Amino acid sequence: MKGMILAAGMGTRLRPLTDNLPKIMLPIAGRPLLDYIVRLYRENGIDEIAINLHYQPEAVREHLGDGRRFGVHVTYSMEKKLLGTAGALGRLRDFFTETFVAINGDMLTSIDIAAQVDFHRSRNATATIALFEVADPTSRGVVELNGNQRIKRFVEKPAADQVFSNLVNAGVYVMEPEVLKSIPDDTYADLGTDTFPRLLRDGKRLFGYPSSDYLLDIGTLTSYQQAEEDVRTGKIRGF
Repeated sequence: MKGMILAAGMGTRLRPLTDNLPKIMLPIAGRPLLDYIVRLYRENGIDEIAINLHYQPEAVREHLGDGRRFGVHVTYSMEKKLLGTAGALGRLRDFFTETFVAINGDMLTSIDIAAQVDFHRSRNATATIALFEVADPTSRGVVELNGNQRIKRFVEKPAADQVFSNLVNAGVYVMEPEVLKSIPDDTYADLGTDTFPRLLRDGKRLFGYPSSDYLLDIGTLTSYQQAEEDVRTGKIRGF
């Protein structure tokens, strides 16, 4: 199985830390966030990894190389302009020809990917989105499930008075190649605002996978500090 790390973002909410460094290279307890994601993939049996780059790409390439010293093989996808989470995947449709996994490059997590893949296959799903509960879901994609954990509604960053659930997109996805067929070539497209709502409208089988594993979106300076604390206290394993 192959995996994707979505890592082209500018990390603007993490400035000044990202003035000269992509957010996926920010150190957490002495090791880049990238190392945690690569380790997670490898420990779940995924050793073919693609990663999209745009901002400060040389930092990632110099650190990761071809992936050999990390026990993986890496394919780079360079974006001259940002293509968004869906656009980044769409241009790799020839790479992802079977069930695959994608992880947002700002997620620090210990999620059991293998269990999510098993869930996905047991539901014959088109796409399965890992979910977790938050107190304030307005900054993420909010999901409503039916009794079989099939997604009924997906709304990206709803206003406070439009929140219908505390289950939100965790940024870890299992998908079928079918998802990529309708993503336009070299055009910006987002999974949350474009792809998932369209798949729901088309009646595709989208499921939510609620997880109690450690999940932290390192999108702000506050959450970055939380990541350091969580590694120090053992909430998530360091190196």
